[in-house]
Amino acid sequence: MTTAVASGAFPFLAEGGLGAEGLYIGRDVHAEASFCFDPFALYGRIEGFTNPNILLAGVIGQGKSALAKSFALRSIAFGYRVYVPCDPKAEWTPVAEALGGKSIALGPGLPGRLNPLDAAPRPASVPEADWAGEIRKRRLLLLSSLARTVLGRDLVPMEHTALDVALDAVVARTADSRTPLLGEVAAALASPHTLDEGTTSGHLGDAARDLAHAMRRLVHGDLAGLFDAPSTVRFDPTAPILTIDLSRLSSSGDDTALVLAMTCASAWMESALSDPDGGRRWVVYDEAWRLMTHIGLLQRMQAQWKLSRGLGIANLVVLHRLSDLLTAGDAGSQGRALAEGLLADCSTRIIYRQETDQLAAAAALLGLTSIEMDAVAHLNRGRGLWKVAGRSFVVQHLLHRDELTLFDTDARMHKTDNIAAATGEDPTNPSFTPQSREPAGGT
Repeated sequence: MTTAVASGAFPFLAEGGLGAEGLYIGRDVHAEASFCFDPFALYGRIEGFTNPNILLAGVIGQGKSALAKSFALRSIAFGYRVYVPCDPKAEWTPVAEALGGKSIALGPGLPGRLNPLDAAPRPASVPEADWAGEIRKRRLLLLSSLARTVLGRDLVPMEHTALDVALDAVVARTADSRTPLLGEVAAALASPHTLDEGTTSGHLGDAARDLAHAMRRLVHGDLAGLFDAPSTVRFDPTAPILTIDLSRLSSSGDDTALVLAMTCASAWMESALSDPDGGRRWVVYDEAWRLMTHIGLLQRMQAQWKLSRGLGIANLVVLHRLSDLLTAGDAGSQGRALAEGLLADCSTRIIYRQETDQLAAAAALLGLTSIEMDAVAHLNRGRGLWKVAGRSFVVQHLLHRDELTLFDTDARMHKTDNIAAATGEDPTNPSFTPQSREPAGGT
């Protein structure tokens, strides 16, 4: 029969993927063909693909971290760069070292220091006066995010004014162009004379009392020294990959400290991300479930999402469950709206296996069909449902044996688990045969 008749007689035949351009991911399970993906190449080529951002979700042990690291490693060959502003488990450090990049470890007892108030280099096309205003705006956004995270609430108008006045006072005193420090801003907030000088209200000192205590945590509290000193490392925008290792803070179990550190690290990274001539870049938010309840950081992430197309950035957010997005707040709240906005600004959603009790939330958030829900509930390790601009694929991620060694986060588990990570097959299953390992060795 002709192909026209065949497509009508067999409507269940799978489509032929997204084309051959981009990163090789693995095997399209239904089409039995190679599956390639590149969000930059797809933008503008596929209807409905409006941004390069990606959401990746899956229960622990299903291979989503390996997929994220494959994105990074394989992107280097295309000239892309990778930034990981928060590595809570130090899993990205071996990847950075293998790719010739750099990993900066921050935490108690470590020598690394980052000043989040560092100014980004001025683009040649932007006048100096305009760039000074942009730097001031970014610093105020950072300070308000930090204060909101510590206080656990939105700032009132007078508190915003107090931050404005305190920052301007510190910058005016650093006439030698030295970068201001968080400790200097905290000291200005704690000085009623500094705040009330030149204002008509005379009450900013009282309004800034809570702000002063909030900023004190970054200077004299559990994060003392990490972000209140000149940076000990210089940002190299030409490095293929840069990661911020926050495992020392993550092990403490204090998510607030981790979020504060990530907020500061993200602000520091903006010196490269804000360069429109910086090329195409990935920004990976690993273990993002820990960040969903912090509105200040969600707002910063949303701003990054909105600028992704203009800056050439693909944001990758990694969650355990889709319902993690619902922990940002109750229905109708600002936090929930921000989290759902992040999802809406991801043209690509990759769902690895979800537990049965999570399927309803996943279906509601992503609009899954009953067949897709059933598929998600029974996906093997390394196999995911890819929803790309309204099109659905089931893809088996294939790892090269060198990647398998580099990405191994289950070193203490049995070797058969490593085989499953590469092939999506279960070696304990009677139907498993040695031949099913062969595709994992391909390039």
